[in-house]
Amino acid sequence: MIRYKQSFNSYKKGRFTVEFKDIIRNRREITHYQDKDIPHDAMKEVLDAAVLAPAGNSLPSREFIVVQNRDMLDHLEGASPFIPWLKEAKAAVVVTGRPDVSKYWLQDASIACSFIWLAAVDHGLGSAFGAIYHSQDEEESAKREGHVRQALSIPEDRRVVAILGLGYPASHPGKKTPPENSELVHYGTF
Repeated sequence: MIRYKQSFNSYKKGRFTVEFKDIIRNRREITHYQDKDIPHDAMKEVLDAAVLAPAGNSLPSREFIVVQNRDMLDHLEGASPFIPWLKEAKAAVVVTGRPDVSKYWLQDASIACSFIWLAAVDHGLGSAFGAIYHSQDEEESAKREGHVRQALSIPEDRRVVAILGLGYPASHPGKKTPPENSELVHYGTF
């Protein structure tokens, strides 16, 4: 169960927020969703988080397309065999990058994806990440990006990085707990 903490700013607004460590631990890939619409205010705050995500040199190197139309979500599912969950998602955020604006476009878009995901968890939503850009297979990337680009009229100078599906989880596998002695963390030297 997520413990809620009332911060001073939230108190003034009459809202409760989840502690950040709980948001991180409850961030799981959710691929099955309830048939429940996402309120406009929740979507707006998720998108505000995306826009507020840091970007190299503070350049606007990423843009976002919100998709809530059922037919379009079903169509976008065909961009990759790894995103069947779009058939159940109530919304998606397509994240694009702009190589013409910044050499850090991929990093900037990726960080924004993380912010979207964490903001979704903060609003009780589940999310799943679908990579569209494929850095190691140009042909596959062109196919995936082309599918999304054509459907959403995305200009050719944008790269389609990812699609994040959103919705209220049909179930939740529980929070993650980090291992006691992680082999991923090194101190001082490798």
